[in-house]
This record gives sequence, C-alpha cells and structure tokens, in this order.
Amino acid sequence: MVETQGLEALAALSPTAMAAAPVERTQQLDKYGRAYATGKRKNAIARVWIKPGSGKWIINDREQEVYFARPVLRMMIAQPLNLTDRATQFDVIVSVQGSGLSGQAGAIRHGLSKALTYFEPGLRPALKAAGFLTRDSRVVERKKYGRAKARRSFQFSKR
Repeated sequence: MVETQGLEALAALSPTAMAAAPVERTQQLDKYGRAYATGKRKNAIARVWIKPGSGKWIINDREQEVYFARPVLRMMIAQPLNLTDRATQFDVIVSVQGSGLSGQAGAIRHGLSKALTYFEPGLRPALKAAGFLTRDSRVVERKKYGRAKARRSFQFSKR
C-alpha cells in the first residue's frame, strides 16, 4: 500500500534540502591515460585526444603548421591551452572532418576545451567563462526554391 503525505510534509522540507546538490566532476580517462572529447562547429566534427606530453599537435596525421597554414587558425585552436597555462603540458591528437578550415578550427577548440575539463575538472570554470565549452550552433541556412540563394531573389526585369 502506497503511503501518501499531505502538503504539510512537503512544506516542512527546507529549500536547501530541495535544491540539487552540486555535481561532483571526476577525471575521465581511457585505458591509455588520455582524455577524449568531440567538438562541433558548422558542419565540422573534431575528435580530440589529449595526453600529458610536451605540447605536440597532430591534426589528421599532419603537423599543426602544415594543416593550419594561417596563424589566426593556429592561435584559435590553442586558446584553451593558453588560457589555462597548459600550452606545453599536453600532446594533442585530432581527427577532424567536414566544413572548411575555419569551421574545423572552431570544432577543434570546442573539443579541446571539453577534453581539458575531462582531464582536469578544475579548469571548467575558466573555460566556461571564456565561452569555449558552448557549442556554436550557427549553421548555413538552406537554399529555398524560387530563390537564387537562401534569401536572395533572382534579378527583377521589367521586360
């Protein structure tokens, strides 16, 4: 038989007892001592592994300087490590596909930030405040029929 309680029992609960306990985050590593995370931006998907090392980057089996020739993109993917002063403490291995180089760089930054929080949960507040853990959900708008592009109309001609 189910025992029902009245509103008095519910009112007796203190607000602190009803509030959710803070989530205790723990380190999440695989059997090789690496942290793994997936980052996304536009149509790019980046699978990122980090492990303790000397700061070496491998992106799609190539060096960072070869894959991202533009310094702005290299700076963008290194932002989470520079923010947390871990630039030379981790080796980063990335497999990225889809979209263009800019979208791939954003996906790598997102995945690297998530992987850092899995390796060191104490870094989460700093990365969250910088906005690196938020997935940028903006994607290209689809083309509509009767239009030249998503919103652009065909050129009007009077004759």
